[in-house]
Amino acid sequence: MAKQFENKVVLLTGGAHGIGRATAIRFAEAGASVAVCDVQEDKGQETVSLIEGAGGRGLFVRCDVTSAADCEAAVNETVETFGGIDVLFNNAGITRRADVVKTTEEEWDAVMRVNVKSMFLMSKYAVPQLIKRGGGAIVNTSSGWGIVGGANAVSYCASKGAVMLLTKAMACDHGKDNIRVNCVCPGDTDTPMLRNEARQLGLEEEALVKEGHLRPLGRVGKPEEIADAVLYLASDASSFVSGTSLVVDGGGLAGSQ
Repeated sequence: MAKQFENKVVLLTGGAHGIGRATAIRFAEAGASVAVCDVQEDKGQETVSLIEGAGGRGLFVRCDVTSAADCEAAVNETVETFGGIDVLFNNAGITRRADVVKTTEEEWDAVMRVNVKSMFLMSKYAVPQLIKRGGGAIVNTSSGWGIVGGANAVSYCASKGAVMLLTKAMACDHGKDNIRVNCVCPGDTDTPMLRNEARQLGLEEEALVKEGHLRPLGRVGKPEEIADAVLYLASDASSFVSGTSLVVDGGGLAGSQ
């Protein structure tokens, strides 16, 4: 892979596994220094080892992305270690599979804090650092269910719809700062989170992975395929792309109205 991110610094959240880990490795392969934020220290450190194995420089920062103090500290530690920030990938997310009646207030609040508030907080502290570098890119993880609704996922769908409009609003605000803001909208992807969803629904762990055969491409996605889309949105290849949502779902939404 061409070193298109050489001398660039990436800060990403939710980097302990799944899409976050795959994206951290892809950025490292492309020459970036990568700061990995997560609350899972052992898994986060594993990601840093994989970053270094891919030839990149890695840093793990234990960060509760719902805490303003933790987010500010993560940004500061990244800047102190690597000299600045060029790309922010707001990827941390959780899901609670239930309808509006069965969703508890605590579950609703937890999903909104992790999936939406975290992006506000990380951006709040990272944007001034991107401005100091002359601009940069922010990529937020939304979902196909941020575009259309889905069953038994009311808090998740609401949060991911909010991410899409947060992305557009930030793109409007910070274009003048040479900061592009976009979101990636994955469909079902083979990650620990997808297996956890199946368990929440009372299904066997592989059930949602197996349902991938219903998509036009006949399978669920791989984390690396979502990572490649993130790198596109963060790279100069998308230099005139801002405020948009890139669906990466194997054609899952292709027949939706």
